Amino acid sequence: MEQKIFHHALKIQKDRCIGCSHCMNICPTEAIRVKNGKADLFENRCIDCGECFRVCPVNAIIIEQDDFNKIFQYKHRIALLPAVLIGQFPEDIKTSQIYNVLIDLGFTDVYEAEHGVDILKNSMKAYADNHDQNKPLISSFCPAVIRLIQVKFPALVDHIIPQHPPLDIAAVYYKQKLVNQGVDESDIGIFYVTPCASKIAAIKSPVGDEISPINGVINMDFIYNKVYTSVKRGDYDKVQKLKAERLSPEGTVWSLTNGEADIMQGRCLAIDGVHNVMDFLEKVENEEIKDVDFLELRACDESCAGGVLTAQNRFLTVERLRKRADYIKSNYSDYNNKDILNYSEYLNSKITLGKIKPRSMMKLDENMAEAMKKMRRVKEILKCLPDVDCGACGAPNCQALAEDIVQERAVINHCIFIQRIFEKKGIIDWEESRKIMQEIWGEEKLNRKC
Repeated sequence: MEQKIFHHALKIQKDRCIGCSHCMNICPTEAIRVKNGKADLFENRCIDCGECFRVCPVNAIIIEQDDFNKIFQYKHRIALLPAVLIGQFPEDIKTSQIYNVLIDLGFTDVYEAEHGVDILKNSMKAYADNHDQNKPLISSFCPAVIRLIQVKFPALVDHIIPQHPPLDIAAVYYKQKLVNQGVDESDIGIFYVTPCASKIAAIKSPVGDEISPINGVINMDFIYNKVYTSVKRGDYDKVQKLKAERLSPEGTVWSLTNGEADIMQGRCLAIDGVHNVMDFLEKVENEEIKDVDFLELRACDESCAGGVLTAQNRFLTVERLRKRADYIKSNYSDYNNKDILNYSEYLNSKITLGKIKPRSMMKLDENMAEAMKKMRRVKEILKCLPDVDCGACGAPNCQALAEDIVQERAVINHCIFIQRIFEKKGIIDWEESRKIMQEIWGEEKLNRKC
């Protein structure tokens, strides 16, 4: 039996699922099967990238968030915002207006997560200078990519820069700042407004740490709708309650594609889209690509601007944030005069992640000898399968079915081609074949009238 390892924000609502197999076919880690006409998740393979969420035609896959009322458990309620939330709004909506609505909703403080970039960027450069042997170094920014490497490319885990992302650094800073002002730590609640499911999973069960400095997560589409409606109605307090501390130009674009790669030294590549990332990592693992110093890998197209919980067009978001960064660079010089920099020594002492461990989904057994036997058995089964990857067996491809058979999660006559062969040979009859298909695709599909 597989041990559960990760928290998952993505949940399949079986009562809505129609067993269409869209999610099974798009999943980059083959974490989904179809059983009894419903999608079924292999949790240890899921990386919460959200690709299944995007393609589900009946909204049977949801992304769980914390109850918004959870913020009121704390006297000091901090909304930790990613820059892409600000980039969601058209130019006629000011950052101060967004802040004011968040205060009206119940938060006491608002802070942008990418202020943590001012600490992280120099730390990343210093780490790169001292770890030539692990090139290419891989960014730890995207939690879906970290989990992808853990489960599908475990040999590359030591290439990940073991440093906290900006949102963790910003959360640690803000909490310590309030503590230094005399606030009891138990009265401080920090809530991240997330553009994706993987960051929820990373906060609930962080990789490399036991607990996250963040107390809760709120989905970005929920916050966007609340803020946009309030601003457009004009029912927010026009007296500015909070002055927005200006992000640096680097912080403004950090969560976009090339945000990190642009500040690192040497040959740096930025790759977005989880399937593009997988293709590239396969080449890195096979040593087909060499002489690369740094990889910025993001699971979503256009990085966080394309997160599954964003509300607006990702290309417009990118354009707005790049314009914002250019404007800050041209018109302000005070973006480096920040209180967070006074905490540099403290934050650098907290910046290192614990050991990032491989969680290979390819491992067929903990015992090496037994795993080798199972691997040989997989190869034998594959010789019998038709190599058409039709998905009619309820697995995404023949390789996945062969592995499921060896792991006793399926049997060979789940393959429809094998069923026909067995029928011809009299090993099984038509009624037994029908029963097998019913176990996979459900009674409703097989009883449908044409």
